[in-house]
Amino acid sequence: MKSKDSTHRSTWRLIIGRLFADEHAIMAVLGIAVGVAGGYGAVGFRYLIEFIQSLAYGSPKELLGVVSSVPWYWRILIPAIGGMIVGPIVYFFAREAKGHGVPEVMYAVALEQGIIRKRIVFIKAFVSAVCIGTGGSVGREGPIVQIGSAVGSTLGQLFKMSGNRIRTMVGCGAAAGIAATFNAPIAGSLFALEIILGEFEIASFSPIIISAVSATAVSRHYLGNFPAFNLPAYQLHSPLEFPLYAVLGVVCALTAVAFTLFLYRAEDFWDDIRMPEYLKAVLGGLIMGTMGLVIPQVLGVGYGAIDLALLMKMSWWLMLLLVLGKIFATAITIGSGGSGGIFAPSLFMGAMVGGTFGVIANTLFPSVALSAGAYGVVGMGAVVAATTHGPLQAILIIFEMTGDYKIILPLMITCIISTLVARRLCKESIYTFKLIRRGINIKAGKEVNILKSIPVKNIMYHTVEMVPEKLPLAELAKRLPQSRSNNFVVVNDKEEISGVLTFVDYYEKLFDGHIGDHMRVEDIMTTDVVTVSIEDNLSTALEKITKGDFSILPVVSPDNPLTMLGILTRKDILEAYDQALIKRAIT
Repeated sequence: MKSKDSTHRSTWRLIIGRLFADEHAIMAVLGIAVGVAGGYGAVGFRYLIEFIQSLAYGSPKELLGVVSSVPWYWRILIPAIGGMIVGPIVYFFAREAKGHGVPEVMYAVALEQGIIRKRIVFIKAFVSAVCIGTGGSVGREGPIVQIGSAVGSTLGQLFKMSGNRIRTMVGCGAAAGIAATFNAPIAGSLFALEIILGEFEIASFSPIIISAVSATAVSRHYLGNFPAFNLPAYQLHSPLEFPLYAVLGVVCALTAVAFTLFLYRAEDFWDDIRMPEYLKAVLGGLIMGTMGLVIPQVLGVGYGAIDLALLMKMSWWLMLLLVLGKIFATAITIGSGGSGGIFAPSLFMGAMVGGTFGVIANTLFPSVALSAGAYGVVGMGAVVAATTHGPLQAILIIFEMTGDYKIILPLMITCIISTLVARRLCKESIYTFKLIRRGINIKAGKEVNILKSIPVKNIMYHTVEMVPEKLPLAELAKRLPQSRSNNFVVVNDKEEISGVLTFVDYYEKLFDGHIGDHMRVEDIMTTDVVTVSIEDNLSTALEKITKGDFSILPVVSPDNPLTMLGILTRKDILEAYDQALIKRAIT
């Protein structure tokens, strides 16, 4: 007869076995694990920044209040020393640790099935902490997202999960990072779904929410349940304020677009500078240190300056100057090779633009715009929405930071308008812009990314039926019944492409009576030939073949566009796409 203890053990084994036989339960448990790891990662990263800042400036407190006590020459040299550490590490060990990190996560989700190298967790944390701790004008949110995503990816790889499940784990890590940083679990979840994954599937939604909540619990335990900023009380004094918030949305959109474009122009500028890449961050640090002598508010994440702007303890002209200064400083830091996020700079600019707008609105309409500081709060969300093209997460992150439902209406109006205007002026967000410059379009759908991952050389036919341009049509008519193809590439005496001829084109002219006894292939061929390089991918090929409504595309050498290497048909592209879809669905 079985004892009660053995019966209880059997019952628990049965319950646990059934629990872990359910896929959703497994994903929920792993979501908790990623959330806890992401929460500890966010807390540890914050302490690491404070430790490095203590070494650099002598205190872990808000940098704006500390930097003035440092001799002027050290204020110039400290960011340069930070660049001297960051540059070589990024260049030699992890190139993807350069910059703000989120585009690399989006790339991994879209094209690498969520696979992120494990070393990124440690290298990104260290170099970003050094960059921020020594005064680099970047934020800690981007690195935390990349660190959390790398943790999720590593866990997914450890358990040998499918590509879709690893992508979900990456989303869990991103949600955990944002949630722990801003004490905002809902906003963290929306950031992962709206920005990182780009989809709202139930299978992904549950573990991401659980992960964000777990990370927030860890963050609150160590850092307390406090808002990220000192926010002013908000009160809607008049419905006439709504048009003012709509105008603010347009102003924030212009600021965000200017920031996005200037950031990548600056990257091009730094790329063109002829010096070792791993030393460019030193030069960028020297420029940052010099700027810090004049406007120290742009150094570091800038949260201290944001607090002053929201509480209206700055003049409007200084806030306006700091918008331009922050754009320039962030572009220098990232362009020269620094590591850090653009989320905090976006919040910084939004607070300054909104604060300036609030002062002007209060001056022009004193009976309507009474709370000038509230425009700074709303401006923060609007610039974030416009730079990321993600209005939902921007609205929720400000709402969770304020905890004030009354600010929702102006926040929604401003964020939606800023996003719409920004998308109109610049089709890409500050994240996707970087990917587009690398030839990766993740906004057009997963099918584009599938085609981008397949080279033309893997699909094309190397055996091509070519006909001489001088061939009489009478001879062509004899060849057609024995031909296996309905499309021909026409070549000259040097076997260079001079045109294309399709079976349909020939018979249309034959039935219309447009073919004479002495006509040659060159008389009826199409001379406007569109080709594709052997180094291109199927996305480029499909775009060309669809735009021109062609049946075939000659594949040519990149060195000589007249040299024929093979041929690609529309059918080939579609079959390759279908096979890739099937393969992706089962992995």
